[in-house]
Amino acid sequence: MAMTARDAALNALIVCRKGGAWSDSALKELLSGMDRRDAALASRLCYGVLQNRMLLDFWIAAFAKGKLQPVVQDVLRLAVYQLQFTDKIPASAAVNEAVEQTKRVANPAAARLVNGVLRAMLRSELPTPEDMATKYSHPQALVDLLAAQFGAEKTERLLQSHNEAPQTVLQINTLVADARQVLDELVRHGAAAQMHPWLENCVTVSGTGDLEQLDAYRNGWFYAQDAAAKLAVAAAELKSGMQVLDCCAAPGGKSFAAAIAMGNSGRLFSCDIHPHKLKLIENGASRLHISIINTRLQDASKPVGEWEGQMDAVLADVPCSGLGVIRKKPDIRYKDLEQTERLPELQLAILKQQASCVKPGGVLIYSTCTILRRENKEVAERFLAENPDFSAETVHFPPQSGIPDAAMTTLLPCDHGTDGFFICKFRRNA
Repeated sequence: MAMTARDAALNALIVCRKGGAWSDSALKELLSGMDRRDAALASRLCYGVLQNRMLLDFWIAAFAKGKLQPVVQDVLRLAVYQLQFTDKIPASAAVNEAVEQTKRVANPAAARLVNGVLRAMLRSELPTPEDMATKYSHPQALVDLLAAQFGAEKTERLLQSHNEAPQTVLQINTLVADARQVLDELVRHGAAAQMHPWLENCVTVSGTGDLEQLDAYRNGWFYAQDAAAKLAVAAAELKSGMQVLDCCAAPGGKSFAAAIAMGNSGRLFSCDIHPHKLKLIENGASRLHISIINTRLQDASKPVGEWEGQMDAVLADVPCSGLGVIRKKPDIRYKDLEQTERLPELQLAILKQQASCVKPGGVLIYSTCTILRRENKEVAERFLAENPDFSAETVHFPPQSGIPDAAMTTLLPCDHGTDGFFICKFRRNA
């Protein structure tokens, strides 16, 4: 019998809890071959539970006394999410399915407990948490870290935005198509699609199902990439015929944006430390009809003699804590923050190494998908202090974006509707 959407979501949650897997990879494996609508529902349920896990546990604890088996807690989280955050799943169906799931993954006694807890919740008014950490399901240490940087009011808006569903953003491959062609094709296939409000050659979509099944995708008309990442590439002001290095390139979005900006003319080196990720870049470039990308297995913190002083532009989108993409990867919020404290040293080492590849007069772009000052502005300022042959240069953003022109910019989902992102532009003195 085919796996139901609720069972797929539950299995993904169990895999994430037991093995420390990321939800997107767990879901990808479980949803293979599943009906499009069931796969969409399973994804929504799994991500929804992760987005609201602490709040769900707060409610469960008010009705279930004592310590629960971890798998029973998983079942209850999934059921309570359906009861409180969905409007198309009947309460009776959510409760009955939770009881049956508990019988399968635990035992009849636990099933009776689950039934009692859920029915008691339906008869009662749920308590309201007083703290932002529980209300928005972010660990207190993360809330404190963000509040120290942004203040309480902006932090609350930021936490709230992390629990909202982001739109899918598609960048148009202008080598083979234009935005109107792509928009018409998406609408023809039932997607709610529209031109991006301020980013040229960009479309936002929802209700697409599996984009990879569309002829427009197979023909290389577009690729998925958030507006923030596209802006980081645009900051380099790339031209045809340039020699460009993307030093931490996987899964390839910035390399694709760079190649398109260069009109598929010049040389573009796309590097990563994982061989299988280089294959992803190569496959993507082939689909998009891009021929100037040269992949290379390379550690960005290590020197490459032949590249020293040779690049017109270097894109350094470095490893980071990833706290800017919590909307898309909700489990990132539960990371151990102590493990991220050493990242600035690695980021600075990569930045200094990649700077050596920039020719006089060339550009170095430093970017991350995090919003922490210690990984962003503080690293950029240390780089400038230690590398006097580089200067910070103002980046000009699309006027309608509302993003002020600056050499160092932190984008926030609650302010700009993009991923949380940092963009900094340096130019090597001629």
